[in-house]
Amino acid sequence: MVRSLVLTAVAALVLAGCAIFQHTDPPQVTLVGVEPVASEGLEARMQLKLRVQNPNSTAIDYSGVYVELDLQGKSFASGVSNESGTVPSFGETLIGVPVSVSMLGIASHAMGMLGSSMDKIKYEMQGKLNSPTLGAVRFKSQGEVSLSSLMSGG
Repeated sequence: MVRSLVLTAVAALVLAGCAIFQHTDPPQVTLVGVEPVASEGLEARMQLKLRVQNPNSTAIDYSGVYVELDLQGKSFASGVSNESGTVPSFGETLIGVPVSVSMLGIASHAMGMLGSSMDKIKYEMQGKLNSPTLGAVRFKSQGEVSLSSLMSGG
């Protein structure tokens, strides 16, 4: 009798544990804008606008964002923001993240593209949303950004 009671209690705890640790898909994060901000010393500063889409039935509360941006396969910029908010379930939100780029990095990328007639640059982005309830919610994305839109601040 005691044995079956213990087994039932253990089974209930295991099922409850599985419900707590249900699988969530990573958010889809897209670079939708770049705006220049005041630079400091030998670095350029930009504000990345990120569209974050949540493909899950549970909202993602976040307090802090970290992002790394690579252009043409080379590290370009990184930044953090202490912005907080919520990405609703099956919803989206825009998040601004200030990033730093060294002037040497900009020069290196410019030299690499010199003589090239491409208007689009491939980017890869990775980072995380710090969630007090879910821990670090990591994301990765890639795409293309137009040089003309970067030059115009969009």
